[in-house]
Amino acid sequence: MRVGSTEGFGCFFLAPQLARFQDAHPNISIDLLPVPHFVSLSKREADIAVTLERPEQGQYVYTKLCEYRLKLYASADYLAAYPPIRTSDDLRQHRFASYIDDLAFSYELLYLERAVPGAVSRWRSTSVIAQYFAALQGRALAILPCFMALPDPRFVPMLPDDIVVTRAFYLSCREDLRKLKRITTAWDYLRAAAEANRAFLMGDGAHMAWVDVQSS
Repeated sequence: MRVGSTEGFGCFFLAPQLARFQDAHPNISIDLLPVPHFVSLSKREADIAVTLERPEQGQYVYTKLCEYRLKLYASADYLAAYPPIRTSDDLRQHRFASYIDDLAFSYELLYLERAVPGAVSRWRSTSVIAQYFAALQGRALAILPCFMALPDPRFVPMLPDDIVVTRAFYLSCREDLRKLKRITTAWDYLRAAAEANRAFLMGDGAHMAWVDVQSS
């Protein structure tokens, strides 16, 4: 079974969750595709997809999987090297890591200018994981998903009550696959895992939660 996903969610959330799922279902093989672009269900690149937008028109079944939050983060090294950040006006003196606008695979990713008007980014990438490491190395500030940054004590949230971005993930598959047992089992598990981790995904907790998995 192939599961396509956005890069950060796939690596930081789905990978550990699906590893636990497979412990209980060793007969279900898992191919996880965490990529910084859309995975096509119509071209059969994946059996299940987790996306930032509802699926394209066609013979698909989908549901809203969860909401998640992103906040502005800096590393301790960055804060030691650059002027202090006390208000949003202070951000004018700082540098940011962000997406490359014309190469971002979804408009939902272009949140920097809306969250921090006038922000200047001279370190850009199509990869949120690259942005994560750029911020971690003290090269820039970055707006990152809380599920990626909050568990890492090396990151410090900046103006956490003022700079908050909320987005959603959608779970989808083709109609002809939805009733297959392996798809139903994984689908139900992913929904349960997302529900159990609502606080974690919204940045209200730093620890991932686990759900009981019935063995097969």
